[in-house]
Amino acid sequence: MLRGLSTLNLWAEDLPAATRWYTDLLGVEPYFTSEAAGRGPGYVEFRIGDHQAELGIIDRRFAPPELATAPGGALVYWHVDDVAGALERLVSLGAKQLQGVTERGPGFVTASVVDPFGNVLGVMYNQHYLDILAGR
Repeated sequence: MLRGLSTLNLWAEDLPAATRWYTDLLGVEPYFTSEAAGRGPGYVEFRIGDHQAELGIIDRRFAPPELATAPGGALVYWHVDDVAGALERLVSLGAKQLQGVTERGPGFVTASVVDPFGNVLGVMYNQHYLDILAGR
């Protein structure tokens, strides 16, 4: 049924600021931007990583009303080669550490932050990810 991650969407009260922050973090410009009824961008989308996954950021005014504004829910981890270095960079860009570098077992290390817009962002060194990538 679930064939793969299609798009991960995050929310931001200040979409232009979030776009700048993620552009700086990722080192790429969004490849897609949608305008929202003449009120500037309502959505931006980046293609990132080894599989060019979609990371979308949506203006919070379009969020379902029931959606909590506090961090919570699912925690998505993005593979990085250096968890401690990635955590340090995220914090230096203004994210707040949620969980420090944590060994999860042989070949698995995680950390997480809350970005300046209230979204949880996880980073992980995942040996299985590297094994799958090498086998392609």
